[in-house]
Amino acid sequence: MSGILESVNKRTQLVGQNRLELLLFKLNGRQRFGINVFKVKEVLQCPPLTSLPKLNPYVRGVAHIRGTTISIIDLSAATGGQPIEDLKNCFIIISEYNRSIQGFLVQSVERIINMNWSAIMPPPQGAGRYSYLTAVTEIDNELVEILDVEKILDEISPAKTEISKEVDSAINIDREQNFHIMVVDDSAVARKQIVRALSSLNLQIDTAKNGKEALDKLKVMASEVDNVASELSLIISDIEMPEMDGYTLTAEIRDDPKLKDIKVVLHTSLSGVFNQAMVQKVGANDFIAKFNPDELAAVVDKYLTL
Repeated sequence: MSGILESVNKRTQLVGQNRLELLLFKLNGRQRFGINVFKVKEVLQCPPLTSLPKLNPYVRGVAHIRGTTISIIDLSAATGGQPIEDLKNCFIIISEYNRSIQGFLVQSVERIINMNWSAIMPPPQGAGRYSYLTAVTEIDNELVEILDVEKILDEISPAKTEISKEVDSAINIDREQNFHIMVVDDSAVARKQIVRALSSLNLQIDTAKNGKEALDKLKVMASEVDNVASELSLIISDIEMPEMDGYTLTAEIRDDPKLKDIKVVLHTSLSGVFNQAMVQKVGANDFIAKFNPDELAAVVDKYLTL
C-alpha cells in the first residue's frame, strides 16, 4: 500500500476545479465506499490493537503508530453492519477530521479515483445505512457510497456545540438586527452543530445541502434584489459537497455581480491541510477548521460587524 498517497502539494491542483480524488475501500461484503484523499494521512496493514476499558463499542482498540496513540473505529459496526473480523488481514485508514486524527478499520483498500464533484450525488432517501451517507457515485457501473464521517464521529464522541460564556459576552453583533446568513454543508449533523452554536446570536439562518442548492437559492435572491449582500450578510460553507464543492460555489459567487459582495467563510473538517493562499485563490474571506463553537462564533462576529 506504500506509495498510494501522493504529496498534498499535487492534490492542491484540484482546488477550484470542482474535482476530488476518492480512495476506494470495502467493509464487509462487496459494497465499495469512498473517502476523500485529502482527509487521508496514511494507509496501513492493521497493527496489533490494544483494548482499553470503557471504550465505545465501535472503537476496536487503540494502535501505537509513529509515536502516537490513535483510536481505531470499526466503520462497518459504526454504520450498523457486522464488525470486521480477521484483523490481521485488514487495513487501517489514518485520517484527520475536525482537528483530530483517527484510524478507520476497513476490510480492504482498492485504488484512488479522480472525479468531478458533479458526478457525486446526494444519497437516496431511505432508512437504515443510508442515514450514514452524505453522497453516492457510480464507478465501473457500481454504486460507491461516501460515508458521513462527521455523523459517525459525533455518535462516538459528541461535539460541544455551545459557545463559552466568555466568548458570548465578547460578541459585538447587534442581536436586534436579526442578521441573515446561510449555512452550506452536506452533513446534517454538521448543519445542526453550526445552527446550535450560533443560536444565541439571534440570526436568521438558511441552510443548503450542497453548493449547487446554495447557488440556486442565491440566484433566486438575485432575481429580486440588485445586491444580495444587502439581504444575506454571510455564507458559511463546507468544502466537500456533492454536485458542487465549496470552492466552486465561492468562485461562482465572486463571478456574479449581484452576489460578489457576499462574505464567504469556508468551514471544513479538512483541518491542517489548506492554507490562506488556497482560500484567496477562489476569493473566500476566511477559512476555519471544524468544529469549535467559540471560533465559529468569533468569525461570524468579525464579519457581521465589519
